[in-house]
Amino acid sequence: MDWVTGIQRAVNYIEEHLTEQIDYEAAAAQSFCSSYHFQRVFSILCGFTVGEYVRCRRLALAGAELAAAGAKVIDVALKYGYENPDSFARAFQKFHGILPS
Repeated sequence: MDWVTGIQRAVNYIEEHLTEQIDYEAAAAQSFCSSYHFQRVFSILCGFTVGEYVRCRRLALAGAELAAAGAKVIDVALKYGYENPDSFARAFQKFHGILPS
């Protein structure tokens, strides 16, 4: 199996577990390499770290959910792994350019 296929399998695993705490060892196992090599190769191939990818995907999904469903900001913040709405609001504003409310 080549690196691109392995990274894609790991990305699929991450996408399936975005609302949970991501187990980077399990994601790396999807690409049949160590966590260290997975994170290095992911950064080289994608241009950003695994953590940045997860954060951006969560914020993108949170934005779509807030826009479509009219959900409470605190509920969406907790769903996507933020412990308080203030840190979520700062990250959301930095990513989207507007407040989540």
